[in-house]
Amino acid sequence: MVELQAGDATVLVSPVSGGRVASIEVAGEELLVTGAPGDDPLLWGSYPMVPYAGRIREGLFTWGGREVRLPVNLGPHAIHGSGFVSAWQVRDQGRDHVELDVDLTWSLGGRAHQHLQLTPGALVCVLTVTAGSEAMPVTLGWHPWFRKPVADDLRFGAMYRQDEQGIPTGELIDPPPRPWDDCFVRPLGPLVLQVTPRVAVTVASDCDHWVVYDKPEHATCVEPQSGPPDAVNLGVATVLEPGEMVQRSMTIAWTTTG
Repeated sequence: MVELQAGDATVLVSPVSGGRVASIEVAGEELLVTGAPGDDPLLWGSYPMVPYAGRIREGLFTWGGREVRLPVNLGPHAIHGSGFVSAWQVRDQGRDHVELDVDLTWSLGGRAHQHLQLTPGALVCVLTVTAGSEAMPVTLGWHPWFRKPVADDLRFGAMYRQDEQGIPTGELIDPPPRPWDDCFVRPLGPLVLQVTPRVAVTVASDCDHWVVYDKPEHATCVEPQSGPPDAVNLGVATVLEPGEMVQRSMTIAWTTTG
């Protein structure tokens, strides 16, 4: 486990558990649902989603004239890529930062890199994907499991309609009442969670899609993504030519009272 410190914040990063942020503790208060390496990797910490974010229908898409099959790990579908179940290599670390990378374990190759920077008021996560010797479709993002907030402010201008399998159809509609397990666009303001009575969190990103999963009683997930679930089958994934890269960032910032 890699420990980062800045001000009254301590962050633990687990390279062996998908390069995930395993803990964010601010002023003695834990912000994330925590876990251990043997726990279900889908369900704890804050992990990178790469080279695809969200579900891929039946773990299958066509690319370059051939079928690409992915590990099915949620019902009949593939979800959240390979990065979160891979062991990442630590390339550099200091008191308040760490850099990690990993080869992508799918047939199209490529490599992912993370830079995590802790400040007294925020954790900044930068995720980069670089294509290998062939072109590849990419959707990347993060899946932070925040402890169930006592209050939140999560408002969006539109949401993707889902089909009966819970996968976006590509059509945008008005957001329905909560609870949600849905993909949204156009936030109507800062995305804020009052995670504890003393600590409020704001999640920001240069990603333009957001999945919110607030159905669990113990957690709310606010997930920035560079595209919707099943982006490759919808034809909206970012396409990298050999050697090209794509980069996105997420900032988890906090304020404390009392």
